[in-house]
Amino acid sequence: MVAAPKPARQPKPLAKRVVPPRPVLSAVVVLAFVGLLYVVEAIDTVLGGRLDNDGVIPRDFSQWDNILWFPLLHGDWTHLTGNAVPLLVLSYLATSAGIKQFFQVTAVIWLTSGLGVWIFGSYGSHIGASGLVFGFLVFLLVRGIFARSALQILLAVVVFAVYGAALWGVLPGQPGISWEGHLFGALGGVLAAWGVARDARKSARTTLDA
Repeated sequence: MVAAPKPARQPKPLAKRVVPPRPVLSAVVVLAFVGLLYVVEAIDTVLGGRLDNDGVIPRDFSQWDNILWFPLLHGDWTHLTGNAVPLLVLSYLATSAGIKQFFQVTAVIWLTSGLGVWIFGSYGSHIGASGLVFGFLVFLLVRGIFARSALQILLAVVVFAVYGAALWGVLPGQPGISWEGHLFGALGGVLAAWGVARDARKSARTTLDA
């Protein structure tokens, strides 16, 4: 008697993954982005810090386009290094549904943080990738709830245990720190997590109806 072949194991839906489907590619993309931050800071150092004035300047219509590049700028090497380490970890974890979704999530966080600072921020040049760090952190914390994924919720618990204390940075506190960038970056993370889960449910319904 010949046993019937076992049905092929269905791959885990991208929306519920915790490990990137192409880990090497994810690592290359994340390292390239963080490497770009170091290149920009090196150029800024050569220019005597002149790029630091090109951050988001709230309610200044002549400077609105700075929203497009403000996370690439940092006040000094210490500022950059403080953002680079958590950015490497959190952005890599955020690639778990693929590079395309990662870029979409990054764009939502980037624009939400920049627009929020431009509209509501205190006057000054807001620079730095910390808005992205807070956005990826909150994205990882809440996406499992939206996606109803036990593994993602478990990962969120681990992420919170390591980086949760940083969430106090969304409140006004230390002078010279853009808490507004942190706050609106975090809100961008919530928005991105909600959008990813909504699109996944919509795609599942389309597949069932086909």
